[in-house]
Amino acid sequence: MVTLQIILNVILFLMISMGLMYMQKKYVSFSKRVFSALGIGIVFGLILQFTYGPTSDVIKQSVDWINIAGNGYVQLLKMVVMPLVFLAILSAFTKAKLSNDLGKIGGLVIGLLVGTTAIAAAVGIASSLSFNLGEMELTQGDAESAAIEQTGERLGDIENMTMPEKIVSLLPGNIFLDLTGARPTSTISVVIFAAILGIAFLGVKRKKPAQAELFEKITESLFTVIMRVVTLILRLTPYGILALITKMAATSDLNAFWNLGKFILASYVALLIMFLIHLLLLAMTGLNPVKYVKKVIPVLTFAFSSRSSAGTLPLNVSTQKKELGVPDGIADIAGAFGITMGQNGCAGIYPAMLAVMVAPTVGIDPLNPAFILTLIAVVGISSFGVAGVGGGATFAALIVLSTMNLPVGIVGLLISIEPLIDMARTAVNVSGSMTTGLLTSKIIKQLDTSTYNNEINQTETPMIKEHII
Repeated sequence: MVTLQIILNVILFLMISMGLMYMQKKYVSFSKRVFSALGIGIVFGLILQFTYGPTSDVIKQSVDWINIAGNGYVQLLKMVVMPLVFLAILSAFTKAKLSNDLGKIGGLVIGLLVGTTAIAAAVGIASSLSFNLGEMELTQGDAESAAIEQTGERLGDIENMTMPEKIVSLLPGNIFLDLTGARPTSTISVVIFAAILGIAFLGVKRKKPAQAELFEKITESLFTVIMRVVTLILRLTPYGILALITKMAATSDLNAFWNLGKFILASYVALLIMFLIHLLLLAMTGLNPVKYVKKVIPVLTFAFSSRSSAGTLPLNVSTQKKELGVPDGIADIAGAFGITMGQNGCAGIYPAMLAVMVAPTVGIDPLNPAFILTLIAVVGISSFGVAGVGGGATFAALIVLSTMNLPVGIVGLLISIEPLIDMARTAVNVSGSMTTGLLTSKIIKQLDTSTYNNEINQTETPMIKEHII
């Protein structure tokens, strides 16, 4: 009987997927297909949960089969992230137009990412204080106990490192190891290595132009091929979102969401405020925030569903270039840097909220200006090297809490609601990266404002439009 129920659930998922394929054949826009997958996935997942129960064997095995599409899609995106980050940064150096402005562009991107993360920390602090989260009583069940134990294991190496050692850990030691993503700081190490290689290229270009020209052609060829691979993978976006959201809705602990609703609400309020700050920054530079929202909704929807800033990188960069008018090199740098530092949601708001929550337990007044300023500074510095994948927020929180000498166990106590909050955090991370690309382009007067002000293509989203139909 159980096997029959599992087969029936998988067949229903396949039928829904066929409906998405039919929508594609009818040239329904990519955005509408993504939103359809999101909505249908939530409904389908909740129906499964209410029918069988979130912890039943039927749900577990059904989701395992269904999520071949979801996990497989995320795995394919992870496959291409490191090559894409490496070649995107290197390609920025080989583009002659950007060579003279690279230092300025890099400085602006880093400054904006870290600056907005500091603002995000302030927003997180304000939200935590406004909702009196320090008075919340958190319960510890089996899942929380296991998470706290795992948190202690993750903290081991971090806690024993001094701040200079943490900074050195960002540098590449074995680039082949970092290209596998083996370390939490692997992505920023790859960025640094690509930048070093790019600087070397500029030196060779002055002394041996023939060799530099060959290297430039090889780099651009590889980058073009990787972008084509990205295009092929992005064709699967609606199906991946459908599977990921179905799993989330079917297996989420709704009781935990209810019990911790105050923290969830405070988190979403803070994240919404931070997104509005992104729009305000754009408006202050003369850009229409409404047009920005319309064009980035598909990207943020995928970020929300996948919970992976790194996985969203291809769509992030493509939309900056094709729809927002950001020059290629700036989009590449802002996108790549945005998954390694300055993540407004995961590395800014979340650690700051947790720090304010636990400060009273060790006799610290969270309203103390010295505490608040120190926390904002620590959050900004610690945002370097936070991986843009699931678990990045936990890593960021561990670094901040341990640096501030605060209890880290709270990270484990919130494990049951992590997926729901992480979805919105990831969307804000990606918005911060795209906003950074736009602001940098506007400041150095390289933004194609005509492209930005054009209406979004109603048939297909950028990058996908060319090949997906």
